Amino acid sequence: MNEDLINEIRAKSDIVDIIGERIPLEKKGKNYFGVCPFHDDTSPSLCVSREKQIFTCFSCHATGNVFKFLMDYDKMSFPSALKYLGDRAGILVKEFKGKRTEKYSKYYDIYNLAVRYYENNLMATFGKTARDYLNGRGLNEDVIKEFQIGLSLNKANDLTNLMVKKGYDLSDLNKIGLSNDSHDIYSNRIMFPLYDLDGKVVGFSGRVYDGSKDNKYVNTKETPIFKKGENLYHYAAARPEVRKEGYVIVMEGFMDVIRASTIGYRNTVALMGTALTSEQIKLIRRLSEKIVLCLDGDDPGRNAALKDGELFLKAGVDVKVLTLPNPDDPDSFILREGKDAFTSYINKAIPYTEYKINSLKSGINMSSTEEVADYINAALKELTEVKDTIRVEIVLKKLAKDFDIGYNTLAKRFSDLKGKPKEKVVKIDVQSKKNKDKYLKAYEQIIYSMLTNPDVIETVKDENLLLTESMDRMLLQEIIYYYEKYGSINIPDFMTYLTDKDELLARLNDIISDNYSDSISKEDLNLYFKVIKENNVKKRIDYLSKKLREELDPVKQAEIGNEIARLRIGDNSNG
Repeated sequence: MNEDLINEIRAKSDIVDIIGERIPLEKKGKNYFGVCPFHDDTSPSLCVSREKQIFTCFSCHATGNVFKFLMDYDKMSFPSALKYLGDRAGILVKEFKGKRTEKYSKYYDIYNLAVRYYENNLMATFGKTARDYLNGRGLNEDVIKEFQIGLSLNKANDLTNLMVKKGYDLSDLNKIGLSNDSHDIYSNRIMFPLYDLDGKVVGFSGRVYDGSKDNKYVNTKETPIFKKGENLYHYAAARPEVRKEGYVIVMEGFMDVIRASTIGYRNTVALMGTALTSEQIKLIRRLSEKIVLCLDGDDPGRNAALKDGELFLKAGVDVKVLTLPNPDDPDSFILREGKDAFTSYINKAIPYTEYKINSLKSGINMSSTEEVADYINAALKELTEVKDTIRVEIVLKKLAKDFDIGYNTLAKRFSDLKGKPKEKVVKIDVQSKKNKDKYLKAYEQIIYSMLTNPDVIETVKDENLLLTESMDRMLLQEIIYYYEKYGSINIPDFMTYLTDKDELLARLNDIISDNYSDSISKEDLNLYFKVIKENNVKKRIDYLSKKLREELDPVKQAEIGNEIARLRIGDNSNG
């Protein structure tokens, strides 16, 4: 790891600018505040410090530097965050592998080789039939290259043999879904790579193209690097496009996304055929709080839109629904109708609540006063979830007109259903250290001071300070090591250094989020040292007292008793 390069990139990446591009920040005093994206926040509890170049949430205690924010918010790996910031700062970052990516690096290497192999097959003479099929489906050479589409051959073990010759273990090929014993999983199929959140290939979807009666698609099984419910197709590529457009289009399959890209809609992600998961909702929210659901136009697609829209609504997302004609999916609709027609549907997407109210009307017997009344009550109940008063009034007027009911009657019923909302009180514990004993507060203030005042590091070394808590002791040793190796220290750079040391980084974040003083006097520092030494003596006495109660040998009992007495005398003389 080139620590100097990493620190240079961090120093040239203003955390306020990076976070401010993703969530609104408001300056208050010398810091910036915004709604925290890492918990269900209703008031601005995220503090971003330009001076310290760190962010801290006073509510959920999420803390970190600019790398940590990108890793948590954009779901980037550390190497991806480093390259992203390096590109912004105009600093060339060569391929870099951290400890985490190294763990699975051979799997990524295998998939990279598989992609090239399949791409070469498609472009070879024997790939002409598959190319003609793709061209006939409106996928030209540029699209094929962009999405790295390839071809698996009608041979039992061609890819497997290639990989084994390259030195890869057959057990690894089996584990990541490319082989079954010595046979290829994919045979005579058009191959669509599946990507992880960083844009690395981690799987394939193989499609028949020659009229075969085999299953239409064969998809990679779940592997150590591929988890469907924790992934979204086109996520990495969509990220900059979503920021540019201001919203994300959520589709069902990867072909829908590919098709949309051919007409310029690249702010798209796909669920890849899985039911929407809570992890995917978090990922989509980190792209944008504005979502257009564009699922299939058949009954299963409409039902999925109702189900998924409800989940997004509960997550606090501004979600709209685009309803395609039955039985179209985005792929078939765009292929047949073109860009202008699809754009028209995008522009006509309606808020989810209105979509649900409209769907409730389906199947209602309009001649039955009971069914009509039940529908209107259900519609009004759904309308209570809408915060926009103008939209509420528009829907109420439409209901009044459609069913020839007085507007005031509907408004009164709506008001009764909505009731008087209780004011939600959000309690933010600004300083959780109030709940910590004086010894722990002393530990944490000293560790924090070592990061903000290098003179404290030298004092700690001179005092030969011993911390009884193992995690704090390890953290203190890492601070000393870092300072001695690099000659200086600051919080954001030290956080980067701890990127692969999860427990130590979590402990550091806990300390930083508790708002300790940036500067302490020499007298206060000596007081903290005294408190820690008192605690060490107390713990030693407690340990010896327990040992004394268990000891049966009179001579050893006397030795232990004498040591306890000496410790107590020394403790009293210090206090």
